[in-house]
Amino acid sequence: MKEWKASEKEAQKMTRDGAISVNMVTGEASRVSDRALEQDYSPSGDSTALARTALHHLDDRRVRKSQKKKRRNRRKAYREGTAANSRPSSRLQFTEEERAAPELQKAIRKSDKAADKLDAARAAIPKKRVLGTERVFDEASGAGRTRLVFHETDKPASIRQPGPNPLARPLQEVAHAAHAKVREVEQENSGVAAGHLTERGMEKAVGYGNRKLQNWRAERQVKPWRDAAKAEQAAVRANAEALYQKALHDNPQLASGNPISRIWQKKRMQRQYAAAYLLNSTGLMRIDMAGASRGAEGAKAAAQTAAKSAKKGAEAAKKAGEFIARHKKAFLIIGGIGLVLVLLLGLLQSCSSMFGGGVSNIVASSYLSEDSDLLAAEAAYCAKENELRRYLDTYEQTHDYDEYHYDLDEIEHDPYVLLSILSALHEGTFTIDQVQGDLQMLFDRQYILTETVEVERRYYIETDTWTDEEGNTHTESYRVYYDYYICTVKLENFDLSHLPVYMMDQETLSMYAVYMSTLGNRPDLFPSSGYVPKYVTNPPAKYEIPAEYLSDERFAALITEAEKYLGFPYVWGGSSPSTSFDCSGFVSYVLTNSGLCDTGRLGAQGLYNISTPVSEPRPGDLVFFVGTYDTPGVSHVGFYVGDGMLLHCGDPIQYTSLNSNYWQSHFYAYGRPPYN
Repeated sequence: MKEWKASEKEAQKMTRDGAISVNMVTGEASRVSDRALEQDYSPSGDSTALARTALHHLDDRRVRKSQKKKRRNRRKAYREGTAANSRPSSRLQFTEEERAAPELQKAIRKSDKAADKLDAARAAIPKKRVLGTERVFDEASGAGRTRLVFHETDKPASIRQPGPNPLARPLQEVAHAAHAKVREVEQENSGVAAGHLTERGMEKAVGYGNRKLQNWRAERQVKPWRDAAKAEQAAVRANAEALYQKALHDNPQLASGNPISRIWQKKRMQRQYAAAYLLNSTGLMRIDMAGASRGAEGAKAAAQTAAKSAKKGAEAAKKAGEFIARHKKAFLIIGGIGLVLVLLLGLLQSCSSMFGGGVSNIVASSYLSEDSDLLAAEAAYCAKENELRRYLDTYEQTHDYDEYHYDLDEIEHDPYVLLSILSALHEGTFTIDQVQGDLQMLFDRQYILTETVEVERRYYIETDTWTDEEGNTHTESYRVYYDYYICTVKLENFDLSHLPVYMMDQETLSMYAVYMSTLGNRPDLFPSSGYVPKYVTNPPAKYEIPAEYLSDERFAALITEAEKYLGFPYVWGGSSPSTSFDCSGFVSYVLTNSGLCDTGRLGAQGLYNISTPVSEPRPGDLVFFVGTYDTPGVSHVGFYVGDGMLLHCGDPIQYTSLNSNYWQSHFYAYGRPPYN
């Protein structure tokens, strides 16, 4: 009888030495993994080999320790040598007593280490020779003369960008036409649809790979400048911490206060040093509403500023301590008031960055009217809206027409917009009696109600039937005419925030922008307002643009100018920092003031008209949208910053993702402005 054998079957399983394949019939096993076999490190092995390994580790440790000591000595010589004082650096200067103080050693060591890294990063930036002039004295002639000299300076970070392809636009049109033809028939043919999807997938894959390759190349090109920027940020943080610890060492009374006070002191000093460094460092510039300022003293001036602030803080703390000692019973009251002020100042800090600081600016950006008048103005405006809403809700009961058509906008407004308008019109303060006329004027401008009645001449068929004398039945039909009334009710909400530009001069409009940026420093009045999360609880955050994009000098200049106005409120028709911006005003102002493209003041459609459409946008190109509000053509514009991100004047000026459903549904085109 013939012997039946099971068909050979292979099975794989995992062992500690990797995967193996086992023949289930023969039982033979073979390794299929590239994993190295497990080593036996047990003490039962060769004792000589173990000893040799231990000695090797000891030698390595000794070498590493020696190298670490040499590096430490080199850093010390570099840091404290004769050339250290002449070297441009963010390094802080400390006395021997300060360096010997145990409580300062850690902070000083971190500050020195950060400064070393910053100096090394700056030294790694490629250099170039620039031709310049200098004034010298000619002993032969006894007069001064000018001669040409070469100066060594840092090369700017740049990435070579491909030039425009004159065939790009025609090829894009041909490709779009081909895809359109394919889409016409793909619904009827699954094979065509599958091929089309595969083709588009391949196109996206190729584009993705090309972008990754370009990003990798850009990353390598911009690495020295990126490392220098990171090192500079780390040095600023380390120096601020060292100055704070030095202030505590020099003024022990600062550490004797309550924990909240110490936290506030530390944060304040850190902010002061960072602001002073940005303001005074060579090559850095800070812009405020008054314009641009540039310093040349660098970190030395920053340290002096922070030291002066620390001294003043120490004196104030000493006086406060003496007062508390004399008035122990009032300690809790004073502490509570101080805590409230600290919280209030912290809240106002983000708002005051737009229009300066200090008590005068806090007052200038606050609603000064009584709460009763503020709330009464809002209630009176809401009453007018409710009356309009009731009129529309009962329209068919109070009118007699045959047919009704409705085209109604929402009846709504934001209370902070209303109060900011009234405060700006009345120079900061008003009573409810003073603004009754203003409320009616604003209401009439915001809501435009149009009632149109059309009369159509219509008829119906009337039929008469009768029987004559002979018994015959007759039927006669005729038209009966009548008037048919069709009423169309249209309500347009012009948006209360769009009115200020049409009824205010530049100074008043600036006041309105200040009030909107701070919400009158009263977010508690209307916590349900949509502006509270956008301006107070969740203000716009700065987006970290990849360094390879910033290596483009043109784009870097554009973003440097644009990011000055992050958090500025949306003001319809605004086109300058003093009045804030709308979307097209923001783009026009940034393009012009960055020196890249003198557009003047253009609207969104005008910016699209001067731009060249592109299908593959680069950072710095414009993004256009339609249908964001009721207007023909392009209605919104912003800056494309790469990786699907948009910098635009929304409400407020902020970064946002283009991948949301809203922006995808309103997207129109990318365009490249005519850069200089």
